[in-house]
Parts: sequence; C-alpha cells; structure tokens
Amino acid sequence: MTSRDTIAAISTAAGRAAVGIVRLSGPAVLHIAQDVIARVPAPRHATLVTIRDADGEAIDEGIALYFPAPRSYTGEAMLELHGHGGPVVLRRVLQRCLDAGARIAAPGEFTRRAFLNGRMDLLQAEGVIDLIDASTAQAARSAMRSLQGDFSAAIATLADELVALRVLVEALLDFPEEELDGAERPQTAERLARVRAALDRVSDAAQRGNLLRDGMHVVLAGQPNVGKSSLLNRLSGEEVAIVTDIPGTTRDAIRQVIDLGGVPAHFVDTAGLRDSDDPVERIGVERAWNAIERADVVLHLVDARAPETTADDEILRRLPGAIPRITVVNKIDLVDRPPAVEQDTPGTTVWLSAKTGAGVERLRDTLLRHMGWDQREEGVFLARERHLRALAEARRRLEAASARREPELFAEELRLAHDALSSITGEFSADDLLGEIFQRFCIGK
Repeated sequence: MTSRDTIAAISTAAGRAAVGIVRLSGPAVLHIAQDVIARVPAPRHATLVTIRDADGEAIDEGIALYFPAPRSYTGEAMLELHGHGGPVVLRRVLQRCLDAGARIAAPGEFTRRAFLNGRMDLLQAEGVIDLIDASTAQAARSAMRSLQGDFSAAIATLADELVALRVLVEALLDFPEEELDGAERPQTAERLARVRAALDRVSDAAQRGNLLRDGMHVVLAGQPNVGKSSLLNRLSGEEVAIVTDIPGTTRDAIRQVIDLGGVPAHFVDTAGLRDSDDPVERIGVERAWNAIERADVVLHLVDARAPETTADDEILRRLPGAIPRITVVNKIDLVDRPPAVEQDTPGTTVWLSAKTGAGVERLRDTLLRHMGWDQREEGVFLARERHLRALAEARRRLEAASARREPELFAEELRLAHDALSSITGEFSADDLLGEIFQRFCIGK
C-alpha cells in the first residue's frame, strides 16, 4: 500500500439507507472523476452529477464533492459520491471507481493517510474511531476533544516543558566551554518538579478518560433468587433478563452495557452460585466463576432477610481477593429497612431494593467512586492503554532522573522520558531537539 495508489471505499454503514457515500482519495481522483461523472466538480461545492458505467449507462444520480490536496481529510485529492443508499447501487458505484483505476481501501487507510500526510497526529487519528465507537454522550464529547487536538495540546505543552529542561542540560553537557547567560541556567530540581506535576495532571485526565472509553466490567454474583436479574433490569431500565421465583432461572451469562453516569458499564448477570445436579446449570455456574475472574468489580448480592448464610460465606471465600467487591443487600422492601451505604473493614455494603428502586442510585454512585470516577468531565480525554503505558514510562523516567546525580545520566533519563511522550503523538525527533538548542542559544559561533 502506497500513497501513489488511489483508494476507494463505501464510507457509510452496510444496509439499506436513504443516502450512501463512496469515498476516493489519491492522485488519480481527477482522472476517475472525468471517467465516472464526466467532470471535475468545483472544489468544496455540492454538484449534481450522474454516475455512469463504462458504456455510458446511468448507475445513479447524486451529489459529488471534490476536495483538492492538501485541504482535504487525507491531505490528498479526494472525491465523495453521494448517492442512494441501496447496497446494490453502492456496490456498482464502487466497482465503477475500481474499474476506473482505484483500489479497495484497507481498514482505516483514509485516516492513516491523514496521519502520514500531517493532517492529524496519532492521538487525533485514534480519536476518530473513539468518536465512532463512543457508547455514552460523555464518551463522545471526550472523543471529540481528542479529535480536535486537546489531548495532543496537553501532551505538547508537557513535552515543551521537558524540552526546555533538556535543551539547557544538553547544552551544558555538550558545550561546557561556552558562557551561557546566567538567567538561562535553570534550577533543574524546580524545573523537574514542575514537569512531574504537569505529567501527573495529564496522567490523571488520561486515567479517567481510559475508564470513560473502556468502561468497567461489573459481574452480579450470588446465590439463586437473591435478585441479580431484577437488579440488572432496574439498572438498565428494561427487561433484559427473565425474572421468576424458580431457582436456577438464569443459566447463561447475560450481558448489558449501561450508561452509569456517563461511564459505560458492562454488566454481567450470572447463574446463581450453588451446587446442582443439573448439568446445564453446572455449566452456567462454571461460566459465572469465569466471568468473576475477569471482572473489574463484583457485586455480591445477598437477601436482606438472611444476609449472612453459610452459602454466602462459601461464595465470599471463593471470590478472588484481588478483585474489588461490593456487597449488595437486596430486598430491603421485605424487611422494612431504608436504603443505605455502609463502609466497614470488609468493604462497602449497599442496602437497596431492586424491585422498588430504593437505593439503586446509591449503588450507581458507589460503583463510580469505586472505579475512581469523580464526575469531572473537563479536561478528560479518551485514553488508550498505550497512552497510559507511555505516560507511566515517562513518570518512571522522571522519577529516575530525580535520583541521578551524574549529569550525563540525568540527561539520559530526560531523553527517555521525552521519547515516551513522543510515542503518544508520533512527534518530535533528535533533529528537533538539535534545532531547539541552536535556536535558543547562540552556541558554536
């Protein structure tokens, strides 16, 4: 795959729709436009056109939009053909473009070309798919901030502070015989402390953004008939799970994504945990334990009429100690007890009624606090695991730098921290640093 190719793809979702779009990008766009629609539309103007096959027969009638390079999404010449959204029609239009000299685009290739042509950095490119995949309104807003460059700007500001420190340290190391202005001699400890504080702020926003993007995986666990399915239905606002008084009704895991105060929560309702002679139920119980092993947090449901039983003690004994647990005492409507949240040595206990809804909002708030979400949306970016790893590596290198007494090792730790930050956006190189040194200091004259 090279940028010398002209790529084409159907850019709208599969299926029947009112409008469908075939998008092209590359150097042969003008040639293909002349061949397929017999004209090159005026740049950035919607133009009514007829799309014809090689024999001149009309395939469809619609709108053409032409974007000359470099002022396009990919930075290359682009053409969009907007026609009727029938699958057969769109496939015919796409095939016509392929016959005229384009090739099928690889997944994500339009955005990849936008990155390679400098139209966006890696963070913005990832923001495109995050915006498409956002499962809550808050996640969509945060993805849009990344797409518009807010996350990139935060990383760039942090990198600039680190560059300022590196420039001075490298200059002092490489050109010790030069007399530098005293005002330019940094208090390295103070500068390093400022960089570390700025990194902590960005990391905090990224951690919250990662939760907003990936959400949390919550498993409902407990004995049969404690109200797991009823709680899932109450939280989701719809009847996603069958509820009966018969123990063992839930046999397989039921999954539902729920908007939990802006955070997508992946709830899993599992089979009641008990010994059974039913082979199907035993499989369901085994799958329940497998789901618990992969959970971010486990809601252990118990019946308010008998909150402490031998069976519940056995479940608690088997729950993985490394996975956070919240005890949910359900059916308080049957014991005339008000909803409450209790914090004690074993952990958090929430008293509620899945049937009436009393205390359910307290459970929502408890879950969000458990996962470190504080409802602050400002400055949150949808961060991926690679971003968190890079930020953690940068923090580790800055911590190592603060312990280094040798100037050369101090400078090397700063360089490695800078490399980690650069991997997030794909920007900055050794040549850039050299340019910064010569620009800021008249060295080697």
